[in-house]
Amino acid sequence: MSPQAHSITSAFGPQRGDALRVGCGRRGFLQTGLAGLAGLSLPSLLQHQAQAAAAGQAKSPKRVILFWLSGGPSHIDMWDPKPEAPSEIRGPFGHIASKVPGIHVCEHLPLTAKIMDKLTLIRSVDCSASNHTPITMQACHPLARRTNDGRDGGGWPSMGSIAAKFCGANAPGMPGYVALADSLAADVWGSGHMGRDFEPISGKDLSGRLALVPGLTMERLGSRRDLLLQMDDWKRRVEGNEQIAAADRYTQQAYEVLSTGAAQRAFDLSHETAAMRDRYGRDSLGEKALLARRFVEAGSTFVTVSGAWGYFDHHGDEVKWGGIKKGLTPLLPTVDRTLHAIVTDLEDRGLLDSTLILMMGEFGRSPVINKNNGRDHWARVMSMVVAGGGLRHGQVIGSTDRHGSDIESRRVAPGDLAATVFHHLGIAPNSSWIDPQGRPRPIVADEGAVISELLG
Repeated sequence: MSPQAHSITSAFGPQRGDALRVGCGRRGFLQTGLAGLAGLSLPSLLQHQAQAAAAGQAKSPKRVILFWLSGGPSHIDMWDPKPEAPSEIRGPFGHIASKVPGIHVCEHLPLTAKIMDKLTLIRSVDCSASNHTPITMQACHPLARRTNDGRDGGGWPSMGSIAAKFCGANAPGMPGYVALADSLAADVWGSGHMGRDFEPISGKDLSGRLALVPGLTMERLGSRRDLLLQMDDWKRRVEGNEQIAAADRYTQQAYEVLSTGAAQRAFDLSHETAAMRDRYGRDSLGEKALLARRFVEAGSTFVTVSGAWGYFDHHGDEVKWGGIKKGLTPLLPTVDRTLHAIVTDLEDRGLLDSTLILMMGEFGRSPVINKNNGRDHWARVMSMVVAGGGLRHGQVIGSTDRHGSDIESRRVAPGDLAATVFHHLGIAPNSSWIDPQGRPRPIVADEGAVISELLG
């Protein structure tokens, strides 16, 4: 097994031994190009940058890393402790003071507590529209929901797909939107009706595809590409076939990925020191977080990270992921280490102010511990963490009532979160995308506004 393949295995689980590679023929070449290379259009990226430069607004690269704690992390047992509540609400964990006076977190999050001056806890996120999927909160749109009728999401795209469309990538040969998850279907929302050009590229699927087959060099690949381009140009002129034109764009994107080698290098954790890998942790969440840092550093704009499907779904000791004490206890040090590592590492590299970090799930969990030592789904409110992005931190935004049951102050709606993310990326909040019926659709829902407390 190659060093690259070995570096990916523990992050995503066992890889298929017959992983697809880019072959000599057109079909083989398009296997990578058609696999969701979102935001890789070099012409559109260059056009965007040229327009900004012409207006005197050439922007520095902005990035977003979203940590998706799949299953619904318990707000009370992590970021919104209720030490004065009865034991069946308070839960099994104690709380500790953080670096910021007055802000306390779970006792199993000591590294988080040490960098609280670099974090913001939002304890009043309205997730009432959310279901047990990533759709609503990754789209940050209350109309984007699981419907179980083959029309999930209502066509509304994710924030990552919007970033891929309006920003592209920050460097040629890199995907604009990357998903580092074991299952995209379960843990990552895509482009909806905005178009497949803006679907996320799957790190798991492509980890074994970013290599040429034996005997195929970039020179030979370039010759084949030139021939294909000539044939496609002739076909378009003769037939005017839009599907052929679209396939040609995918071919161009795939060629850019291979020719620059940037995505290959981003995937290769063998370039990281043992100390750095230990700093992030050699588990699924930690290694994907390190890959996320490498991707944004190399030029990707939006990266979604999920450690495992549903692993925060702590209903009780009788289910796969266990209850709060049995199931959540071993996860908390992993979350703690990962958050601390990505924040401090990006700060050390001078990338924290340009990288917005979000950590959240689809909803919170019920205030009362159930008979199976777990907590059930709770869509009234959830907590999340925000870091970086050049924003004001060291604070708590919003609050819940004394039982952690309902929002008590400063409701933060999904549209507010979307507006904040797009503000960071430099995307105008009144921007729209066009649906298949030709109708403009706003990227921010329900008059969502930037979370003002985060602005310095």
